[in-house]
Amino acid sequence: MHRTIFDTPILNKILTALAKRILKLKGWKIEGSLPSSGFKSVLIAAPHTSNWDLPYTLMVAFALKLNVYWMGKEQIFRPPLRGLMRWLGGIPVCRDKSTNLVASAAAAIKAASGPLQLVISPEGTRSKSRDWKTGFYYIALGAQVPIVLAYLDYEKKIGGLGPVFDPTGDIAADIAAIKAFYSQFKGRNATQFIAG
Repeated sequence: MHRTIFDTPILNKILTALAKRILKLKGWKIEGSLPSSGFKSVLIAAPHTSNWDLPYTLMVAFALKLNVYWMGKEQIFRPPLRGLMRWLGGIPVCRDKSTNLVASAAAAIKAASGPLQLVISPEGTRSKSRDWKTGFYYIALGAQVPIVLAYLDYEKKIGGLGPVFDPTGDIAADIAAIKAFYSQFKGRNATQFIAG
């Protein structure tokens, strides 16, 4: 994986302190911590209903001392922002083409020598969507890593890490259980999030 702001010495410590300060000033609380089993993991980022989710997710990641990479639509990686977005941990995804993204993401997680948390929004869009994309699930299965249920709740102003979920292979039952956990949270644009 490419170098990011999360593994940049000195600057990482400064940004961690700054993120904690900004979140506190905005009235946000951080919950949870990354368990040792999440050293390498897939983090679900939900609900995803606003462009503000990215900066808040990055600040929460700094506050929790995570080493995150995240997937985003290819359009936000166009010049002049491409280098910055990649440095922030971004991985561009072309949604119009069929690629081997699941297999390559799983292989990258397996090959990583240090901590790596891959953040994925299962909704795949900020728009209202009932169906979740299942790539996050198959990446976790392929990499043999757990899924950590991460969240932002704009109504209660809390962000953090919930339980660790180990995929069983029964995707329908697993997705239903994961969605049940997320039904308690409100996105910035709450009417756009359908957990059930």
